[in-house]
Amino acid sequence: MRTAFINALIDQARLHPKIFLAVGDLGFSVVEPFAREFPGRFLNAGVAEQNMTGVAAGLASEGWHVFTYSIANFPTLRCFEQIRNDVCYHRLPVTVVAVGAGLAYGNLGYSHHGVQDIAVMRSLPHLTLLSPADPAETTACVRYLAEHPGPSYLRLGKAGEQLLHDRPFAVPSPIEVRTGDGRLALAATGSALALALAAADKLEREQIVRPSVFSCPWLKPLVADDLSALWRHAHVVTVEEHVAAGGFGELLRGLALRSTALSSLSMSEEAGLVGSQDFLRRNAGLSVDAITQEAQRLLSSR
Repeated sequence: MRTAFINALIDQARLHPKIFLAVGDLGFSVVEPFAREFPGRFLNAGVAEQNMTGVAAGLASEGWHVFTYSIANFPTLRCFEQIRNDVCYHRLPVTVVAVGAGLAYGNLGYSHHGVQDIAVMRSLPHLTLLSPADPAETTACVRYLAEHPGPSYLRLGKAGEQLLHDRPFAVPSPIEVRTGDGRLALAATGSALALALAAADKLEREQIVRPSVFSCPWLKPLVADDLSALWRHAHVVTVEEHVAAGGFGELLRGLALRSTALSSLSMSEEAGLVGSQDFLRRNAGLSVDAITQEAQRLLSSR
């Protein structure tokens, strides 16, 4: 997703001369093409993310649309006060970009596990929150944000994510990646979509149910009517690489219709493990088997 992001940002910067990129002394081998083409619109703020956010707010107050870029928690949790007071309070066009959301940087330890960011960022006023699942969704999200500057958060995976679908980006509706028989929908945000698709394959292969699968990159602002495609299903299971508190599942639970039985599969709050993304997902209870088991439990409960 990193490559898709920077390529899309370059394309949009050619169209929008006020786009500016600030990084926190990282992104090397990713951000250089932008810096070479737009040297006057690029800033390496150093390992000082809070200062980077303040500088971004200052530039935005002078008419720039600033994209700040750093890893996982660094541009979000570390900078929460600056985003809240400097960006959102003044409704400034600053897009915070976090790369390596969820457990993508699992080997670097808990400081790099971005598993509370949805909860924190969706609590902020005037902020648009987007969580794409693959490179194509990332490109569409960057295009949308460039055309609608304002306080915003773009939550990205790391690298190597495969193209998962070719359905058009829907604003703000979920994207129906796969159409099922109407009994069950699997709704995922971010890179968890790959798990949901694999679980759908297993459920259909074992003749349990043919589920619909939805990608939900748009997380804020959101109202119940935006999710009408989900509520056509009697059962919905949400999947996210994030803790339950304040996450995608909790967000949908607050909007769900009473006629839909909803269950959420999120991460346990285990904070002590270090390992690969796949290893940490399994230990956090986030796996294809866990999704299929939860789907079966929900189907049998009603």
